[in-house]
Amino acid sequence: MKKLLVLQKIIEVGSFTKAASLLGYTQSSLSQIIASLEDEFSIKLLKRSRSGVSLTPEGKKLYPYIQRSIQQYQATYEMAKEIKGLQTGVVSIGAVASISRHWLPNLIKEFQTQYPDIHFVLRQGDYDLIREWIKIGKVDFGFLTPAISQDLKTVPVKKGSMVVVASLKNSLAKKNLISIKELTKDPFILLEEGSYSEPLNAFKKVNSIPNIKYRIHDDNTIMTMVEADLGISILSKLVLTRTNFNIACLETEPQIERTISIAYRDKLSLPIASKHFIDFLLSKKDQLD
Repeated sequence: MKKLLVLQKIIEVGSFTKAASLLGYTQSSLSQIIASLEDEFSIKLLKRSRSGVSLTPEGKKLYPYIQRSIQQYQATYEMAKEIKGLQTGVVSIGAVASISRHWLPNLIKEFQTQYPDIHFVLRQGDYDLIREWIKIGKVDFGFLTPAISQDLKTVPVKKGSMVVVASLKNSLAKKNLISIKELTKDPFILLEEGSYSEPLNAFKKVNSIPNIKYRIHDDNTIMTMVEADLGISILSKLVLTRTNFNIACLETEPQIERTISIAYRDKLSLPIASKHFIDFLLSKKDQLD
């Protein structure tokens, strides 16, 4: 393959001297390589003239096959690099609590059945922190809402609805459906997830302001406080799966939805292991609750 690559470079630059300089060879060693290649094929491949080096008529017929061989070799080499990368890679992810708790454990476990030596670094934070981690390279990619991802590349993963959570002692617990405007009287416990909040945006859309009494970063703490009848909140349905809190969950009118996307700076610059994990995750997105 080395001989074919040398030939390709000579044709590309049109000169033995330039090719030798670019490849780090002497001009005489390049001449010997081409002579050896011509002996193997029993064909004169190159001709020299005052204007430079060019293919002979026989060389022109053979050269497309040589190019295809080089392309196939390069593709094989890149695949070998990917396989090696997947043997020892690290995947660094930024996620909010609901994603890191409910989506990632099973995804990581299944991915590692195929690639057992891939290691994961999971950083949990709010949307603003995750966006900053992506921008400075602290994580390879993260899960964000598109509303704060304008300066990053994003791929939608899933839409999910949000519901009101209230104590069973609260009069709201008797309702199956509640308007967002009805939520302004009770003390409101806001889940702090950064500068953008789906619940606050929902209130804004109906020209209402919640009576915020607490700002909490952890959804489990919020559910504990709701259970103690300290206020109501709006949480993703995702965080309410596999919990045993004695609280009521109410659908809203209008319905509140959040979209979760994978965000990164540039997929081409991502580590190989992270590229594969993103593709794997997207192939499983319909199975995510």
